[in-house]
Amino acid sequence: MRTLIIEDEKKNIAHVKGLLKNLPQVNLVGEATNAAEATRLIAELHPELLLLDIQLPDINAFELLASLGDYYFEVIFITAYDHYGIQAVKCSALDYLLKPVKLTDLNSAIQKAVKRKEGKQTQLHIQNLLSIVNRPPKEHRIAILLMKETRFIDPADIIRCEAANNYTQIFLVSGEKLIASKGLYDFAEILKNYHFIRCHQSHLVNRKYIKSLLSHDTVFELLLTEKGMRIPVSRLKKDLVKVELLMQK
Repeated sequence: MRTLIIEDEKKNIAHVKGLLKNLPQVNLVGEATNAAEATRLIAELHPELLLLDIQLPDINAFELLASLGDYYFEVIFITAYDHYGIQAVKCSALDYLLKPVKLTDLNSAIQKAVKRKEGKQTQLHIQNLLSIVNRPPKEHRIAILLMKETRFIDPADIIRCEAANNYTQIFLVSGEKLIASKGLYDFAEILKNYHFIRCHQSHLVNRKYIKSLLSHDTVFELLLTEKGMRIPVSRLKKDLVKVELLMQK
C-alpha cells in the first residue's frame, strides 16, 4: 500500500519508518509534520494509507479529515495516550496504535486496513467517525463488522449482545439478529458510553430495555421489556448491575 506518515515529531517518524522496513506490503511515499503539508502531499501522492497522529501542532486528525471530504485512503491513527477521540475510532471499526508503536500491532492494523479497502467501505467508516466526533450521542451509529458487510447501527436499536465463541450475537429491536466478527469484550468497550450493562460474562444489555432485576434465592436475572426476555446476571456482577440500575432512576 502507498503509505503517508503524518506525525509532528521527527523521532516518531523515524521509529515508524524503521518498522515499515519489515513490512514489504507497504510502500512509504512521503511524510508530513503538519496539516497543511499533509493536505498537499495527499493531493499530490494519492496515498492508499495514512498513518495519522491524532494530535497535530495546528489542528487534530479529525479536523484534517473533515477538511478533505473525500476518502479514497485507509487510516490508522497513532496517539501517545488514550485520547478523547479513541472511542469514536473504536465505534467506527477503525484502528489506532499507541506510541511507541510496536511492529506486531502495526502489521495487524495494516492487514485489517487492506481488508477494509477491498470491501470499499472506507468512506462510510471515516464519515461515521467524524459524525461521532461532531454530533451528540443520540445521533451516533456504531460500525458492526459482519461476515460480508459492515452495518452502521444506532446503539439505541440494540437490545442486547450475547457472546458466541469469538463472535457476538446482536439482537435488534426490529427482531433482526446479527452475527458480528468481534468478541463481546470489544462491544463492551465500544458501547460503554451508550448505557449498556455487562451483567454476565456472556451478556451485555441496553439499560433502556431493562424492566427489572429479578432474584430467586441466589439466582439473579434481568427482565427485559422485549417479549419478557430474561437474561442471567452473574453473582460477581449483581452489585454492579444494581448500582447501574439505580443510576438510571
